[in-house]
Amino acid sequence: MANKVETSLIEPLYQALQKERFVTVATVDHETGGPNVTSISWVYAPDTERVYFAIDLRSRIVENIKKHPSTVINVIANESTYSIIGNAHLKIEKLDEVPLKLALIEVNISEVRDVMFYGSKISVDPQYEKTYDERAAAKLDQQVLSAMKKA
Repeated sequence: MANKVETSLIEPLYQALQKERFVTVATVDHETGGPNVTSISWVYAPDTERVYFAIDLRSRIVENIKKHPSTVINVIANESTYSIIGNAHLKIEKLDEVPLKLALIEVNISEVRDVMFYGSKISVDPQYEKTYDERAAAKLDQQVLSAMKKA
């Protein structure tokens, strides 16, 4: 049976995107026209219709979405894998109250698809560790999330 295509985040996905988490972002490369995939963790859903993510202003993603706004955010949550499809744009060029030059990208959701292969489920969510100063990482993460929530 085919999975239902949603036009906004289902509640478990919305809840999963209320805090930092591992996701991948796919864009169309502005030079080659091919796929470009990046892993990020600064992601936040202000509501069920949009997803924000923060990325270094020098990231290739910024130029990619300026030329080709089509974007997919891949999220592992709710015992499954989801593709959040939409058009992205640069919402804020530099987030205030964050010491790094981070851009805020807004993705307006057009589709949400459960893309987990048939007959399986995710038994453990992806985990990662910051490899630099733990206190500095926690402070920066809090600054970024706070700035995204204010946007």
